[in-house]
Amino acid sequence: MPSLKAHRIDPEATLDQPKYAFFFCIMGAVSAIAFSTLGAAYGTAKSAIGISSMAVKHPELIMKSIIPVVMAGIIAIYGLVVSVLLTGSLIKMYPTYKGFLNLGAGLAVGLSGMAAGFAIGVVGDAGVRAAAQQPKLFVGLILILIFAEVLGLYGLIVAIYLFTK
Repeated sequence: MPSLKAHRIDPEATLDQPKYAFFFCIMGAVSAIAFSTLGAAYGTAKSAIGISSMAVKHPELIMKSIIPVVMAGIIAIYGLVVSVLLTGSLIKMYPTYKGFLNLGAGLAVGLSGMAAGFAIGVVGDAGVRAAAQQPKLFVGLILILIFAEVLGLYGLIVAIYLFTK
């Protein structure tokens, strides 16, 4: 018969607060920052391609066309905020349900940030080129960029809601 020392149970870990619950919170923080930053990087790169192409014929419009790049950068800030919130919530005894809620919060902001960054990149690329050809399109470009940015904001709201539960 095997001894009890071979199957030692951690006295601090319980069924509701196992040692692996931290993993889900950490994966939520990683998902928040990684996915939202990936979307922001794509949005920045794709918009920069449009700005570079447009600047060949209209170099005076470069500063006016930088708006999609700034909006893509804001998406990464959403992921950073949630990631810092999640890592700041780690305590010694951590319930499993809280780990899963925090994983969901990280995925919510991360994946919505990635989608928003992709949308900002595509709209920024085509919109900057079109606004250089026809200046009346600039207001429409800004409105579409705002709607794309709001997708990331929805993820941030859901993440904060899940974090507070």
